[in-house]
Amino acid sequence: MKQFRLLLLLLAVTPIATSAQEDTTKVNELTVKLQSVNRGEIRNGGYKVEAPEFYDADANPAGEKSNFVLGIHRLHIGYQRPYLEAKLCVEQSGTWGGSGGGNFSVREAWAQLTAKNGLFAKIGRQLLSYDDERIIGSDDWEMLAFKHDALKLGYEGHGHRAHLILCYNQNPANMVEGHTYYENGMLPYKTMHTVWYHYDVPHVPLGASVLFMNVGMQAGEKGVNAHTEWQQLLGGYVKYAPEHWTVEGSYYRQFGNSEYGIKIDAWLASGKVSYDPAPTYGFWAGYDALSGDKYFAVPPKGAIGVVYHDVIRGFNPIYGTHHKFYGAMDFFYVSTYVNGFTPGLQNAFLGGHVSPVKGLDMSLTGHYLAMGTKLANMDKSLGYEIEFETTYKIMKDVSVTLGYSFMNGTETMNKLKRSSGDGTLRWGWLELDITPRLFYTKW
Repeated sequence: MKQFRLLLLLLAVTPIATSAQEDTTKVNELTVKLQSVNRGEIRNGGYKVEAPEFYDADANPAGEKSNFVLGIHRLHIGYQRPYLEAKLCVEQSGTWGGSGGGNFSVREAWAQLTAKNGLFAKIGRQLLSYDDERIIGSDDWEMLAFKHDALKLGYEGHGHRAHLILCYNQNPANMVEGHTYYENGMLPYKTMHTVWYHYDVPHVPLGASVLFMNVGMQAGEKGVNAHTEWQQLLGGYVKYAPEHWTVEGSYYRQFGNSEYGIKIDAWLASGKVSYDPAPTYGFWAGYDALSGDKYFAVPPKGAIGVVYHDVIRGFNPIYGTHHKFYGAMDFFYVSTYVNGFTPGLQNAFLGGHVSPVKGLDMSLTGHYLAMGTKLANMDKSLGYEIEFETTYKIMKDVSVTLGYSFMNGTETMNKLKRSSGDGTLRWGWLELDITPRLFYTKW
């Protein structure tokens, strides 16, 4: 009888012991996650800028209301083992009630090989995010964020990080004009070469980055003088974060040619100081300056004649997360001014955050906005914007966020955005984020 009980005990313990032993040798991991985001927006006033050539501001004043719900749903599948990692993410997005089932696309589809010495290669459709995301970011707020079909080569180790990114975009392969990239493209550029280097100083909370981009834009008419115009960006980002303080600064210059063959000479400078005396509250202040043009490339409504630009001085933040920097209402570098005009921007901001209870975060930010250049018969001030946001984490994978923004725009803002009304705009939104991990296994 004792032998029988001992046999049963061994049979019960053996699988546990075997499983524990096997866990140390398992190297393959598979993770499946779901991301569901739904955001309702209420707009009381707004600047109609999507198609200004067909828009009549008198018939559709800025004071009209607009209510809608946006939704995006993603399925993430990730695989990982030593020296190899791969990911696939498909997404569906659209406005509630929209016809055709919304937009279906592949957000990420890449594989990465990594060597023991820190070298790696990542190829496929991927998100790119560097430094504070001012120049290159994922911009998830826009629902359909920038994604890049790219080959990324790099090294990471001993405080050094160096990346080389190579992109070449093309319409579906064909034998007629197969080298051109005019329409139906996911991104505006035809080709892009980017070098990014970052160094973290040992034993000092200081990091610095250098970024160089060489972007090729399709130019000329299809079938007639089709060619590529090249524009470059060069600059850097510095972050110093001693105890309770964070100081950030960046400067970039753009040069080369636009897709219309016009010379580019533009710049961006930014600085921000944050103070967080405790994890539950903090403050920040900063200033952004982006250069701008002095003349309309095409005259505004009602004007006669065309002004020739010998140099474009309006800075283009390329593929950055603009929603993060220039006001939550996205009037700058997300939407455009009339006729594509870019008078630059000055953005002075001040804000703070507080977490009164566990899981609840609240923030308030104020922006004073002005043009980066002086125009004849126009005041430089664009107005001010105040934005409030609060997020509550209901559970580990469910959170709800409420936001409200108010903007008092000037007459200059009305003219540049082709709007009527007093420039007073209000915008509120409520968002539910659900991000559960559906499946995980290791073998």
